[in-house]
Parts: sequence; structure tokens; C-alpha cells
Amino acid sequence: MTTAAAARQYLNDHLKQTSYRKNFVFNPNNKPEEELPVIMGFNNGGSSGWYEALAIAQDGTVLGGHTCSDEGYMRADLGIIEGTRPDRHETSYQIHYPDGYRMAFIESQDIDSCEVLQEAFRLGKQQL
Repeated sequence: MTTAAAARQYLNDHLKQTSYRKNFVFNPNNKPEEELPVIMGFNNGGSSGWYEALAIAQDGTVLGGHTCSDEGYMRADLGIIEGTRPDRHETSYQIHYPDGYRMAFIESQDIDSCEVLQEAFRLGKQQL
């Protein structure tokens, strides 16, 4: 178990190391990036130390999840940013969108106002 101060320092170090990285884009056909479907990562709730990060496709399909101690780790844990989690891209994201996709992270405070994410939620409910 780590101390609260150590946890804060580790998070700050992680954020510094990843802040310069762009969001990952898989574009094998060189389409204009804005035409690619988006896979969105977001914090689906939980409590301190046990937050549920989810990755959802624009069509409403949930493509992955991860338990994170802080929202600050979600971008890397879900493979949103370049250079992170190639396993997720190869075993899930690229299988779902073989013609390409772009990654985005929706901050907690923006979930309710993000129209693309809200539409994905609506489409996901239809799949049930």
C-alpha cells in the first residue's frame, strides 16, 4: 500500500510523462481524420481508488474497461494516447474498426454535454 503523498507524486509524474502525447489514430486508408469513427474513453464512476474507465465505440459498443485509481491514468490505461496499450488496439479496437478510428477522452465534467458520447450511449442501449 502506498501513502497519499506518494500516490499524488506518482500521478503527477505520470501526467508529466504523458502530457505531450497525442491521441492515437489508426488510419490504414489515409482518410481525413475527421471522417474516422471515434472510440471514446471516459470515467464511468466509482470511488476514490476504484474508478471504472470504459472505452466505447461511436456505434455504442463497449470495447474495453479498466479499474483505475484516478481519472488521470485512464488515457494511458485505455490506450487513448499514442504509445500506450497496443494490446487493446490489436485485440479489440482494430477488430471493431478495421478501416480506422481515432481515440478521444471525455473528461468527467463533459460527459453530459458530449453529444457524440451521449449518442453512443443511446445506440448501446438499443443493442441490449
